[in-house]
Amino acid sequence: MRLSHLAAEALAYAQELTGDCEIRSLSADSREQTNQGLFFCIKGAHVDAHQYAEQAVKNGAAALVVTELQPHIKVPQLKVTDDRAAMALIARAFFGFADRDMKLIGITGTKGKTTTSYLVKAILERAGFTCGLIGTTGNMIGNQWMNSSLTTPDPIELHRTLRLMADAGCQYVIMEVSAHAIWMRRLEGLAFEAGCFTNLSQDHLDFFGTMEAYFNAKRDFFTKNVVKNAVLSLDDPWVTRLLEGLKMPKISYAICTNADLFARDIQIEEGGVSFMLSLWNEKYYPVQLKLMGMFNIYNALAAAGIGLILGMEPELICKALESVNSVPGRAEVLDTNTEYKVVLDYSHSPDALENILLAIREFIKGRLIVVFGCGGDRDQSKRPIMGAIAGKMADLSILTSDNPRAEDPLDILGAIEEGIKPTGGLYQVIENRKEAIKHALSIASPGDVVLLAGKGHETYQEVHGIKRPFDEKVIVAELLKEMRAEGHKDA
Repeated sequence: MRLSHLAAEALAYAQELTGDCEIRSLSADSREQTNQGLFFCIKGAHVDAHQYAEQAVKNGAAALVVTELQPHIKVPQLKVTDDRAAMALIARAFFGFADRDMKLIGITGTKGKTTTSYLVKAILERAGFTCGLIGTTGNMIGNQWMNSSLTTPDPIELHRTLRLMADAGCQYVIMEVSAHAIWMRRLEGLAFEAGCFTNLSQDHLDFFGTMEAYFNAKRDFFTKNVVKNAVLSLDDPWVTRLLEGLKMPKISYAICTNADLFARDIQIEEGGVSFMLSLWNEKYYPVQLKLMGMFNIYNALAAAGIGLILGMEPELICKALESVNSVPGRAEVLDTNTEYKVVLDYSHSPDALENILLAIREFIKGRLIVVFGCGGDRDQSKRPIMGAIAGKMADLSILTSDNPRAEDPLDILGAIEEGIKPTGGLYQVIENRKEAIKHALSIASPGDVVLLAGKGHETYQEVHGIKRPFDEKVIVAELLKEMRAEGHKDA
């Protein structure tokens, strides 16, 4: 495709085109070897890719997208006013407007995006549709996995993935929509058949600075003519403000508030939750969910709302919800063959940690042992808050490394300790996460629950900028095998 044709698709942001050529690939990484590539010189918070333009050209880039012309580099250049928005529009055109062949469903919120997306996928597949899924745990076409490094991929990866999904015959794509993706304009040009707002609680303040800025990023998804139909939780206090001025068709859901959909007669059980799904307080449908915790009732209501707004029958929706056994790394009970349970959960924010601890407290017979840490180079204010939550709600907290990234792990653990000490809760500090898990397993007794919180589906641990293999499902299995070989009575 010619550069001039791609520039025409980003006309709203195009200022100047200094030449033309054929473009055969797109890249935002100057180290990537390309053939007739178009390199995007993105200005980030820490790195300005304009300084790597020459390297990109040496590696095969035939043209550049810039916000500042580079006269010393003799290739065609497209100067734009918004590099990120232009990249999204150009990537969409380059991959042939794949989104036009499918209906997109976007789910945003601090918690619940992943589980809700899996539940929506189950509903649509039960209705006979072929679905793609894009999110934190990776991307899927039907049941085929595709790895991804971001909740919402960068525009090049996103539109390449959408093209693969369209070519595979997908009719719907369910996408987790992060606040970062909205703010960074990754979704520019896309239209979503339905959008869901699950909730808002403290997270990502290292990036957004304030809850107000974080909320505004989420609100933009619904107010910038991106979403045709909305599904919203009325139990979240931020939704009142979100509703102001929203004119598209809406379905609301709640547990504590009158809404279009709500759950009544809730029963919390060890193997899941059951409730009566009320539709507009006129029709009622029993649901036996295999997922634990009150928060998963909210996720089920969100998915049901999306199903209804897309025209699915209530009976089909309920059967689909009941068919989901687990979601990777989300309140996932591992198959350990022990007299205690091991639960894997991605809870890495205060609200999420509190929710999973509450959910386990509903059925636990013994002690609740939580192994957790906090990520490095991220919101530092949540560390003592999470420490306080664990100190109050767990019988024993084992503080350990999550993904310390470039930070000193002991500094992170010290900040968590500041919150846990005043609670008087029992805790230990074992920085090495594998050793922390081993210790938790070694002291667990029948009826106890060991909660491994923070990493969930992740299969790596990032230390000093290096990602090393760290799959907690594999590690738990290996540790239990070792302990049984050593004659540990409860392993």
